[in-house]
Parts: sequence; structure tokens; C-alpha cells
Amino acid sequence: MSEWWTYELSDFLLFSHRVYVRLFELHNAAVWPAHVATLLLGAGILYALLRPGRLAVRLVPLGLGALWIWIAWAFFGQRYATINWAAPNVAPFFALEGVALVALGSGPGLSLPGSKDRSPSIFAALIVLALCLFAYPLLAPALGRPLAAAEVFGVAPDPTAAATLAVLAVCRGRVRWLLMIVPLIWSALTGLTLWTMGASEALIAPVFALAVCAIAVAHRNAA
Repeated sequence: MSEWWTYELSDFLLFSHRVYVRLFELHNAAVWPAHVATLLLGAGILYALLRPGRLAVRLVPLGLGALWIWIAWAFFGQRYATINWAAPNVAPFFALEGVALVALGSGPGLSLPGSKDRSPSIFAALIVLALCLFAYPLLAPALGRPLAAAEVFGVAPDPTAAATLAVLAVCRGRVRWLLMIVPLIWSALTGLTLWTMGASEALIAPVFALAVCAIAVAHRNAA
């Protein structure tokens, strides 16, 4: 038997990039028209950051939390698990992130930036959030993938993680750093998976994550 150090990362993947892309086609077809509802929710979160209100501090984490829980079940548990043996192990972490956000929304709420706070970090986070909502799905045809295999906020994990990081980056309080752990780890894992497959989009999620980390640090220093 070969020694473990002779294996490469690609040896642990039981699927190709073509199968991975097909996975999103099947998932999108199965959950349509949920995309409309998730994008509307995302637009509401974007509006809440632009014009924060009393209810936004609760509704934003409740909405994000519900999406994380749904992705844990619908994508990882029902779809990704059919081609990736590790997917069922990832699902609980997505569910945990969702439960934590829901608990925060049911309790003290998320400390969103105030209406008078218009620092550069706020605008940067808004741009990242808008890109996650409206530009991320267009990456599919730009990269030669069918539009039917687009990754949509609230339906696919990558844009959802990036959008969640963008929101948390400009919030106040230490809890935001804890809530950023799971999305950051997922951004690294999905980037590593795609890189192992030789996919051209391998750096997208990690770049979004690094950009949001820079925004979070800048926002903390400006506070």
C-alpha cells in the first residue's frame, strides 16, 4: 500500500469540475424559484445597511441565519452529499452558523452601523454585498459555465458566505468576529477544492474573504 504522503489533494476528490458544475445545474432546477426570494431578501439586507432601522438589527441576522440553515440541509445534505463524502460533515457547521445568527436576531440583534456612519469601510462593504447579490451569478457565463449553473446568494454557499462576511465586517461588537469564523473557513475550503480541480474560479471566494477581512480591520480602526 502506498504511504499517505504519496497522495495528492486530487486523490481525495471523487468528482471532476464538470460534475461539480452539473451539481449546481441540478440544484438550481430543484429549488427554483427560491432564487427570487433569496435575492429579494438580499436586497432587503442591502437596503438595511443603507438605511438601518430599529427592526433591521433583528431581521438581518434572522434572514441570514435562515439561509445558512437552509443551505446546510438543501445543498450540503441533499445535493452536495451525492458527490462529496465530506459534505455531510460540513452541513452541521453551516447549520451552527445559522442557529447562531437566528439566536442573535431573536435576542439582542446585530449591531449594524448607524445611519450617520458613512465611512469608506461601509461603502466598501456595500459594494462587496452588491457584487455577491447581482454579479456573482454572472460569473458562471463569464467563466464558460452555463447560466443554469450560476451560484446565487441564499442558494449556493459561496456567495452566501461572502455576503454574510460583508455584513459582519461593518458591525460592532466582538460577536461579529466569532460569526466570521465559519464563512472564512468555508471560503478557504471551497477555494482549495476548486484549485485542486484546476477550476478557473478557484480564487474568487478566497479573494472575497480577504477583501472583507481588510474591510473589517479598517472599520475597527476607524471606530
